[in-house]
Amino acid sequence: MTIDISGLPPERIVFEISPLAELGVALHALAEPGHHPGLHGWATATSAALKPDLADRLCEADFLWRTTFSDVFMPFAALPRPQAGHPATLAGELDLLDQLDDDRFVSAALEFTCANTYSSGGPSALSDPVRRERALELAANRGPGQLDFTKRLLKDPVAVRAWVRRLFEDCEEAFFADTWRRVAPQLAADARHKTELLRHKGLAEALHAVSPALTVDEERTRISADKMTEGRTTAVDPSIETGVTLVPSHYGWPHLMVLHAPGWRPVIHYPVGSPALPGPASVELLTLRMEALAHPMRMRLCRMLARSPYTTSELADTYSITAPEVSRHLSVLKKAGLISTRRRGRYVLHQLDVSSVARLGSDFLETVLR
Repeated sequence: MTIDISGLPPERIVFEISPLAELGVALHALAEPGHHPGLHGWATATSAALKPDLADRLCEADFLWRTTFSDVFMPFAALPRPQAGHPATLAGELDLLDQLDDDRFVSAALEFTCANTYSSGGPSALSDPVRRERALELAANRGPGQLDFTKRLLKDPVAVRAWVRRLFEDCEEAFFADTWRRVAPQLAADARHKTELLRHKGLAEALHAVSPALTVDEERTRISADKMTEGRTTAVDPSIETGVTLVPSHYGWPHLMVLHAPGWRPVIHYPVGSPALPGPASVELLTLRMEALAHPMRMRLCRMLARSPYTTSELADTYSITAPEVSRHLSVLKKAGLISTRRRGRYVLHQLDVSSVARLGSDFLETVLR
């Protein structure tokens, strides 16, 4: 995932908090508690306290935050940026959502039906009969609830937009106002801290503080996000106001989300306060490790190397294969960072890096959810 920032003035890269974006990830945590084990207590208590009517309406629209993280939660990215920054209240951001034209709102709300065309843009399902039929077909594949919502949205977007706003307002009254009061100071402090890092240490340092998955090239022309998805956008599109916005999230871990819709300013929505674990492996390294362990013989070698250090000859004798064959398997495991070697006299000993292997499950989960 890349963002072109060629020639972008430094002041156009900003850190800001967003209550509407935070509401989106909070709703996601309620819908997918398995993604957020650290929030299990909060999610259980909050779900149990919801009134039945609100719970039913949340189920009706949960594809906005369960299947995808809809761009409706970041309307500020599609509108001219005010000099003082976008409002830091839910009501203010809902007013921004109201300012989106129907085509943009419908495209953002039906993001779950346009994964293949998200990066390319184009007309919305409101104005394009082909996309309309495709949206209805894909909504039907997701179930009757999504199909009914899609039909209603395409038939009367004004009424559905009012329904969505009222839903978010009811969420604020039911639980989110207290939630936002509790987490907003932490998020504001993080945004200030990252802004100071950007100002005094530079973009590379600030991005690394946001996430080890974010980097910038030496020429400062491209921000890259190491994710198991492909996409590209630009922060210097002449058709929109230039810039990149980075938004901290309390409820977002382990998700690192990048808004990259054409005609919208890029947004990086990143988690703060994540568990004190080593940084997740890159997608490339995770792939190497999974492929390395997929071979039966390498799994058998790991069983030996987990118990004690062994030489190549010892492993060859144990499994009745040649030393060169063992060396080839060990080379794959070493390239994947799964074994370590050390010399003892004239012998070279190999041993499994247990901590790296122990992290594989969480690395895989964090990477696919990132």
